[in-house]
Amino acid sequence: MRLERDARADAIYVHLREGVERAFGQNLDDSRYVDFGEDSRPVGVEFLHVSRGVNLDDVPDREAIGRLLARHKIKVFA
Repeated sequence: MRLERDARADAIYVHLREGVERAFGQNLDDSRYVDFGEDSRPVGVEFLHVSRGVNLDDVPDREAIGRLLARHKIKVFA
């Protein structure tokens, strides 16, 4: 799992599986987008407006992403 940050866009992308191409995506809301591979398993999650904090409700691999965000000092909403 790897985090990519775009400070200018106030966004992050969490890569859940390396080397797997995105086949389709799903908006969870205006600030969260999940990418899926052809096997319908999540490959990554994009979070927008990160400076306000991140909502992990309904996000795949929630606990692991929460630990990753904590290491990067990104606020997570409970």
